[in-house]
Amino acid sequence: MQSEETSRIQGKVVKVLALSQVLSGVGVAGTVAAGSLLVSSISNSETLAGLAQTTSVLGAAAMALPLSRLTQRGGRRLGLSLGYSIGLLGAIFAVVGGAQRILFMMLCGTFMLGAASAAGYQARFAAVDLATSESRSRQLSFVVWGSTIGAVAGPNLMEPSGNFAEYIGLPRLVGPYSIAAISLMLVVIVIQLFLRPDPYLTAIHIRDISKVHHPVLPVKQALALIRKNPSALFAIASIAIGHVAMVSVMSMTPIHMAHFDATLTIIGIVISVHIAGMYAFSPVVGFLSDKIGRVRVIQGGVIILLLSSFVSGTASPHDSVRLGFGLFLLGLGWSCTLIAGSALLSESVESHLRPSSQGASDLVMNLMGAGGGALAGVIIGTLGYGWLCLFAAIPVALLGAWSLGIKSL
Repeated sequence: MQSEETSRIQGKVVKVLALSQVLSGVGVAGTVAAGSLLVSSISNSETLAGLAQTTSVLGAAAMALPLSRLTQRGGRRLGLSLGYSIGLLGAIFAVVGGAQRILFMMLCGTFMLGAASAAGYQARFAAVDLATSESRSRQLSFVVWGSTIGAVAGPNLMEPSGNFAEYIGLPRLVGPYSIAAISLMLVVIVIQLFLRPDPYLTAIHIRDISKVHHPVLPVKQALALIRKNPSALFAIASIAIGHVAMVSVMSMTPIHMAHFDATLTIIGIVISVHIAGMYAFSPVVGFLSDKIGRVRVIQGGVIILLLSSFVSGTASPHDSVRLGFGLFLLGLGWSCTLIAGSALLSESVESHLRPSSQGASDLVMNLMGAGGGALAGVIIGTLGYGWLCLFAAIPVALLGAWSLGIKSL
């Protein structure tokens, strides 16, 4: 049971984290479609289009463990602020690189922007530092849901932000990155001013282990402990496989649609529908995860992801409605694997090991996402979008088979 004071702090923490997700979503989500198109424009190669998303995911992977170390040493406020600040600098680099058509500089910017994504992923764990086991998924899902408003609005700002960029003499496709810079600056301010008291440091104090030093484990040791823990291993696999399926298909859909001259407005709407699937129903997913169990929700996510692959993979590039529905399912399936998998991971390890295991989880998730994004560009450039959806479904199907042997939690 939580004390009244702890419950009050937890309520404030969730609200602040949700607001930060709204603001970061406005910036980061708008760069998803723009990044692929911008790289393709600079390099004159569709095969390289996936590099924007790949470098962004690699940046998130590179920051996963450093942010977890900073969290254990100085709390969530320190880790989140640094991640979003690096993302802010990355957005500026991307604007300059895109404007000057310097691909390397633009990709350095997207790599740094990945730090903002890493901070966003860490924020979901910050939501459960003070949560009870009965409400862990719901508290986590409220923060994930906070991304809905910003993430849906972000892609729809592609057209007006492009108009603004063009007005001031910049390429249209760097417009979303200028929006990202402004929104991430606001996120840093919100975290610094309002995430007080720090949820992780408060949790440490409440558990009366503040005088016990628990060093952050190296990656190998953290992963070794996870490999010996079937529930934790399955949780990380669920998060990572759901993520790689989502990243690979989502990042290439704008390229697939651009083959037939779809406007930025139509592409933005399709991506917005996808992101709505990712975040809008997260409270429902969290409720079901607490009510019927984490494993069952992950299994539901597997079914939804497989259905998404079929719907999207068989859609004509002209059929924006069918593609939008397929990507909506892609986002919803991802939401199931992320929320239920994250809650399962948090309760499968001891409290002082959570930052290490959470950092390892985000590292694996983002490395797989980066690999998926890179391969996606090659697949769509050689075989086509339908084949990409088929290949994305294979690890998802294997996850479903694995889940049958996991004890329902």
